[in-house]
Amino acid sequence: MLNDLEECEVQCPYCGEGICVLVDCSVMEQQYIEDCQVCCAPIEFSVLIDEDENLHVSVSRDDE
Repeated sequence: MLNDLEECEVQCPYCGEGICVLVDCSVMEQQYIEDCQVCCAPIEFSVLIDEDENLHVSVSRDDE
């Protein structure tokens, strides 16, 4: 289901580079770890889709 994926730009909490990631919008709330495309460090993603279907993505270091 390609239409359930949305491209989102985030800033890596390790190296500070902006990276584009695909977020699966078919799940309303999720947490997962994905490696930075630049420095390969593990980024923890928290994804929430609210009642108005707005996408909220926050990232943090895996070691925090």
